[in-house]
Amino acid sequence: MSISESAHSSPTAIENTRSTSIRSTFKAQSAIESLSSIITTVPDSPNPSSSLLNDPEIASQISSLLRQADAGAGNDNLCRWLYDTFQSTDPQLQLVVLRFLPILAGVYLSRVTLRKPLAGFEAVLLALYAHETTSRSGQSMTVNVPDISHPSIYHESNTAVKNNATNLNLAVISPSLEPHGTVRSTKRARIVGVALELYYSKISQLPVASKIDFCEFCEAWASGGDHQQDSSVNNNGERMRIPLSWELVQPILRILGHCLMGPDQKQNKQLFDAAYCACKSLYGRSLHDINPKAMLATGSLLSLAKLSLDDIDYTEIRITNAISL
Repeated sequence: MSISESAHSSPTAIENTRSTSIRSTFKAQSAIESLSSIITTVPDSPNPSSSLLNDPEIASQISSLLRQADAGAGNDNLCRWLYDTFQSTDPQLQLVVLRFLPILAGVYLSRVTLRKPLAGFEAVLLALYAHETTSRSGQSMTVNVPDISHPSIYHESNTAVKNNATNLNLAVISPSLEPHGTVRSTKRARIVGVALELYYSKISQLPVASKIDFCEFCEAWASGGDHQQDSSVNNNGERMRIPLSWELVQPILRILGHCLMGPDQKQNKQLFDAAYCACKSLYGRSLHDINPKAMLATGSLLSLAKLSLDDIDYTEIRITNAISL
């Protein structure tokens, strides 16, 4: 693009940005007005999107409503608000919904065995699942795993190197997605797991309080709050200790990995402690269930968490005059 073309396009780009900002502000203001009929207090703010995401008073009221005994039913006004807010397609408002996903998913998974109608919770989870399915075009998520048969700067290989430069060692970290209009018991873990994958993809933009909520529910899911019981039921009759399939454990560990070693870790000890306790509970659960894959994953994450506390670069080659025998 020439300089003259760039100069002509700049005003258009600026106008588009301004229009997008106005639409976003309008949607956020509309969301706040709708929310004001559900919660008791909505503080005034010049930035409504930021207020919905970060205001502790709003968060406390929404969290309290999501934890009520009758929450999550098909006529739940808060669930309808969360659903409509996410469907607004505004990225900032979608973050607001994801901010409360730990509590929503935590309460949902704890109550689903009670055979209570939870269509409100399920509508929100299905909206998140559908969004992720569309954004990924139903495709699986893969990563290229290094082939240790090839030597590197950290190790030598005794295996004869084959000329397979064109062969990728792909590992599937999230299988392909199929559309779902309802939450069936056989697909529940997958739908919730995909919602958690979406949460993880935006985790750097979410407030620390949301991550702490997630860690606390993880600990409850793993142990029910009592490491000595095979199942634990709280005062509302909810079964906090839930079945943990790999479809749930995998995104859970990614989120905990961020909480343990991400940028918030050194700035917020409460988050690190909550994530470490959750990881320990999951490790204990994997031992109880005799789940080798979960044992390896949770045990490795605990070891990495301990290393993250040290300001040492273990990949650095140190120069010393001492001779090690």
